[in-house]
Amino acid sequence: MTPNVELEAREADAAARGDAGKRAYVRRIFSEIAPRYDLLNHLLSFNVDVRWRARAIAELGIARAPEGAWLDLCAGTLDVGAQLAATPGFRGRIIGADFAEPMLRAGLGKGGGRIAPVVADALELPLPDRSVEGAIVAFGIRNVADLDAGLAEVHRVLVPGGRFVILEFSTPRSALVRAGYHAYFHNLLPFIGGLVSGHRTAYAYLPRSVQHFPVEEALAERLARAGFARVRWQSLTLGVAAIHVGERVDGAPLGDGRAERERSRVPGVQGTT
Repeated sequence: MTPNVELEAREADAAARGDAGKRAYVRRIFSEIAPRYDLLNHLLSFNVDVRWRARAIAELGIARAPEGAWLDLCAGTLDVGAQLAATPGFRGRIIGADFAEPMLRAGLGKGGGRIAPVVADALELPLPDRSVEGAIVAFGIRNVADLDAGLAEVHRVLVPGGRFVILEFSTPRSALVRAGYHAYFHNLLPFIGGLVSGHRTAYAYLPRSVQHFPVEEALAERLARAGFARVRWQSLTLGVAAIHVGERVDGAPLGDGRAERERSRVPGVQGTT
């Protein structure tokens, strides 16, 4: 590798591990790949990401407040917000928050006027306490510089009874599936992503960030510790991704998920595959 590529690779590794420069690195690379982001998302996931997002949106429970305000966190190019806005029965408004302004600009026009893009850090949302009916983040929570602080910030802005839904990549448990997954995720995906986006290391950061992200049970525990109740999760597509759901229930002690435990040893969380 050339010295510049080696430096970029070290930056990607450091950011994936959560080092001090992660916030600046993530903002910079997503700003740089914004023009091709939607194309690559659908191409590299074989368009299955659309179905994953639909399942995550279904977990929000929008029927509880179809005319309310909802948060699309780490909104990127507003694909999640657009799908939510198009959901039958939805008549509310969506705050699409992301700290990479070029990503939001790339998504302008989506959502039929129901999305309000806001340049904002997930750790410092410009929203009052208890101001949104529900929140969703798709493939962005692993990019937050401080995961626990980010979870607490979402808990702060949710109304009592509001749900937080996380859709994120994970690592398959099956050794056979995991071998094929790693071959694609760590080799082919960075090559195609770099070729199409013109960014040599942005798509190398992706598998590295997933590698350092908590597994399903651990993320469920972090949600419970942040104050979310009734925490549950389910695996998607042989464990390639997972959906986590937690609710704000005022009066519940921190760490009490108020749910029967199934798979993990985390009190108060449920897991399914």
